[in-house]
Amino acid sequence: MSLRTAALRRTPRPSYCSLVRAPAPGPIRAYSTVNQSAGNGFSTRSKALLGCAGTGFAIGLGLEIYKGYLNQSLVKCDMVPAVDFIETKGYPYEPVDAMEKDDPQNPMRVRMATWVRELQDHIVKTIEEIEATSTPNEFSPSPEPAKFLRDAWIRPSGGEGSSCVLAGGRVFEKAGVNISIVHGMLPPQAQRAMLPDHPSLPEPTGTVPYFVTGLSIVMHPRNPHVPTVHLNYRYFELEDPDTGKPKTWWFGGGSDLTPSYLDEEDVKHFHSTLKQACDKHDERYWPDFKSACDKYFYIPHRGESRGVGGFFFDDLTTSSPIHAPPISTLPAPSQDQIFDFVKSASGAFLPAYVPIVYKHRNDPWTEAERRWQQLRRGRYVEFNLVYDRGTKFGLNIPGARVESILMSLPETARWEYMSPLGAEGSGTREAELMEVLKNPKDWV
Repeated sequence: MSLRTAALRRTPRPSYCSLVRAPAPGPIRAYSTVNQSAGNGFSTRSKALLGCAGTGFAIGLGLEIYKGYLNQSLVKCDMVPAVDFIETKGYPYEPVDAMEKDDPQNPMRVRMATWVRELQDHIVKTIEEIEATSTPNEFSPSPEPAKFLRDAWIRPSGGEGSSCVLAGGRVFEKAGVNISIVHGMLPPQAQRAMLPDHPSLPEPTGTVPYFVTGLSIVMHPRNPHVPTVHLNYRYFELEDPDTGKPKTWWFGGGSDLTPSYLDEEDVKHFHSTLKQACDKHDERYWPDFKSACDKYFYIPHRGESRGVGGFFFDDLTTSSPIHAPPISTLPAPSQDQIFDFVKSASGAFLPAYVPIVYKHRNDPWTEAERRWQQLRRGRYVEFNLVYDRGTKFGLNIPGARVESILMSLPETARWEYMSPLGAEGSGTREAELMEVLKNPKDWV
């Protein structure tokens, strides 16, 4: 069985029953495309409809195909494996290489470090392929597409990492995909500072060894109609200095979407793809983690959310409240089972986000829309510098690598005094977004 065939069999399609623009010609290949030449339009349309009918979705899909047939070129059928499989230079959306390199015999710190390394490389190559298949523009006129600067670093007090940052791209103004593998000694005061957010932590009795590894992603596109996106997954251990084994551990992570302009279909796709990854492991995860995301990515001094959310979890371990009665009557999951969930959730990032990029990367936009995008980026900066726990934790660690920690900030942003844009009751698209940001909703 080929690698691609194996990936197709293992990868269910995300629920995104819609018509979207096909990727640009080149190494990215799309299947089940609709040929729109006059000679075979009817027969090709019939084949697309019949293919969906075979899965039991023809009735619901038929109207959607008809509505957009003349303007679109790629039919995406809900939950139909391999109907529109997209891969980038042999790297499918599902990180097969990372899965194959995970050895259950290794300690979890090694397994998670291996996972984030492989997933970083997988995502970097996919984003570079998006840049390579996009047309040069006034912001990036070079015939050579932008690539990530790969910056490997060593932490003198213990650990290493890799910061991959792309700037000046055709699609992405700035994109960062960072990993860190850090260890050292954690004093009691630092442990106490973590207690409010991590109830599984034992009461500090002294300085103990710690280990943390994770993957962090932020992407700021040029086009105001392509949303900014964020992802973070991490694993943390406190070691028993007497035995050399973990005395406590947990996983954390999540992903969220920050559009400048609201496209409900995009938000539903993003949320439903992540929900599917959660539901494969525990159907209680999504509602709890989605609510936690809405609560976390909130800017109190503005009275609004940073974006349209996604899901967020922290301190996830076998004894977490979500795994205990009355929330759950099932046996508590093992560490391996929780790691399987983390792999599914982080592996769902590209299927959740990349179709949205392809859909909007060539949308026309105005300077007024760019101005609004810059104002929304200002809100992004405010949240990250004032409230984000990861930013504050990173900056407070001795020997912190500031460049990597502040990678999440956009290259450009804007603040206006008493800006009228997005004013309530103005009936504008900016006001439509603000209504959602002030009143989060369930999208799936």
